Amino acid sequence: MSTPQDQALHYPLGDQLPAPGQTLDLAPGVRWVRMGLPFALDHVNLWLLRDRIDGVDGWTAVDTGIASDATRAAWEQIFREGLDGLPLLRLVVTHMHPDHIGLAQWLTARWNCRLWISATDYHAACTGSRTTTGHGGAAAAAFFGSHGLSDPEALDKVSRRGGYYASMVPEVPTQFARLLDGQRLRIGEHDWHCIAGYGHAPEHISLHCPSLGVLISGDMLLPRISTNVSVLDQEPEANPLPLYLASLERLAVLPAETLVLPSHGKPFVGIGPRVAQLREHHDKRLQEVLQACAAQPLHAAGLLPVLFRRPLDLHQTTFAMGEASAHLHALWQDGRLQRLAGPDGVWRFTPA
Repeated sequence: MSTPQDQALHYPLGDQLPAPGQTLDLAPGVRWVRMGLPFALDHVNLWLLRDRIDGVDGWTAVDTGIASDATRAAWEQIFREGLDGLPLLRLVVTHMHPDHIGLAQWLTARWNCRLWISATDYHAACTGSRTTTGHGGAAAAAFFGSHGLSDPEALDKVSRRGGYYASMVPEVPTQFARLLDGQRLRIGEHDWHCIAGYGHAPEHISLHCPSLGVLISGDMLLPRISTNVSVLDQEPEANPLPLYLASLERLAVLPAETLVLPSHGKPFVGIGPRVAQLREHHDKRLQEVLQACAAQPLHAAGLLPVLFRRPLDLHQTTFAMGEASAHLHALWQDGRLQRLAGPDGVWRFTPA
């Protein structure tokens, strides 16, 4: 169903999607792959870019999907039918979240190729695959508890899923090539410009190709849903929302006719309108948070019904808690709210 948001954007391919295990051509040397996910957000988009390295013709893959038998099987079909008989020469990963890096070790070992990623996200992925920090376990449960999540069953489930990240990212390659903001990455016949983004992941890398008029936006710019911006337990005083909004401004200056290839949803044209929509969305949410905290001191869990007017499963609740905390922290660190620790050890926020 079309929404007012959709009407401000243009979807050049309409409702066309690549079938499972198949590719869809988008631009010269650019192919779209779509992998399934076992969440409410049920897919992730991956990309194949025609490449040539050291005189060898082949492909660069951008992102991987989670580590699962179904994802591996879909990749094997693409290897047979979607690469024109050519090898995978390089793997670029936009950021360290499981649906983007889960099969990095398998793919790089399978094709004896190098992983390219920002150093910050590489080391965050290594940490996540080896420990529970920031991705579940007792520390995450305690953090959510300090922000008002009191449901014993939910806290117990969070506490017991210490291996959640590692279940989708069981291993990370031991070597990588570093991507940096402003770097030009030569892929085949085209230069792709690296644009670092913050707030969603430690150092997310989007890729812009001026000659093709294409932006691989990763999770930084999505057409129908807002990018998750969360405070996590390993950085409990983080303030990611201003970082995310500032990162959007760096995408907004790209040419209006740029074809945006997002990690979720369909390719679209309309960077400027979409950035404006997201600015308005977060401005509205910040005002709602201010009004709710003016009525009574509130913790993040108390804001969930204000910010999310639909039932949430545990997976969605953990993201929602991070989002609520991010909005509270933006107002707190901007001086518009103050936070107070109650006798129950829970942080509550009131107007400054």
